[in-house]
Amino acid sequence: MTVSVDDVQRAVQRIAGRVRRTPVIEVAPGVTFKLELLQHTGSFKPRGAFNRLLTAKENGELGGPGIVAASGGNHGLAAAYAARELGVPARIFVPETTPAAKLGKLQTLGADIVQVGNEYAEAYQAALQAQSESGALLVHAYDQPEVVAGQGTVGLEILEQVGDFDTVLVAVGGGGLIGGIATAIGDNAQVVGVEPALAPTMNRALHAEQPTDGPVGGVAADSLGARRLGDLAFHAVQAHHVRSVLVDDESIVAARKQLWTTYHLATEHGGAVAWAALASGAYEPADGERVVVVVCGANTDPGTLT
Repeated sequence: MTVSVDDVQRAVQRIAGRVRRTPVIEVAPGVTFKLELLQHTGSFKPRGAFNRLLTAKENGELGGPGIVAASGGNHGLAAAYAARELGVPARIFVPETTPAAKLGKLQTLGADIVQVGNEYAEAYQAALQAQSESGALLVHAYDQPEVVAGQGTVGLEILEQVGDFDTVLVAVGGGGLIGGIATAIGDNAQVVGVEPALAPTMNRALHAEQPTDGPVGGVAADSLGARRLGDLAFHAVQAHHVRSVLVDDESIVAARKQLWTTYHLATEHGGAVAWAALASGAYEPADGERVVVVVCGANTDPGTLT
């Protein structure tokens, strides 16, 4: 199964009025930020969650049991928010290592929160078991067509808002965002996936020519902590020749600090990963190259920014 640009365009119509059309700002000549950290719940994730739930509602699949989801934090927030807006129950499984800032926000959304295991993969297995027992709708964090198509609406907005650009830098975890943006952007620009060196799901998949399990670690693991790239994302990054760049934890920490001190953007570490590629020199644009950086997440303890 694959996701098409037509799927992304339908997602735009389906989620209209449910999500924000986030702004773009030019921060330097040839460098533009897409401020998806200003989305509802502090990340791009509500786009995919709403598209999944609203598609299920159209098909008569969204019933009394509500939804179940597993998350490192941001997807859980988005799924719980979408469920609350549509008036259905939500049960969210998160690792025991989920940051307090994300747990606190989850608690305000009225979801049933279950902490299990030390990483996303363990929470996901528990969510699968709960879904099987309850008949609730599973809302996957990154590897469902409706979720990927919803995240792809970020790419269509970039095409409309920025106009002429050459490259888009996108953080990669499980791959929902990179898969959606690559599908939406197509051949209009080069899409570059930026990953923590300690959780290189896409880079590993490209080298192995298939999604492959691997260890998860580093400062951005709470938001980019999938063990493997999703199948839908893998198809999209292959089809659209997405490039891979890795950044180390030191670069991510420095980029997050710079986003705050220079641009007054409060991001989590995962939200700073795409910028880290440019700020550290891991990605070096050519002369005159116009780059868009997707700043994708804000769910952090503000006390750690300084």
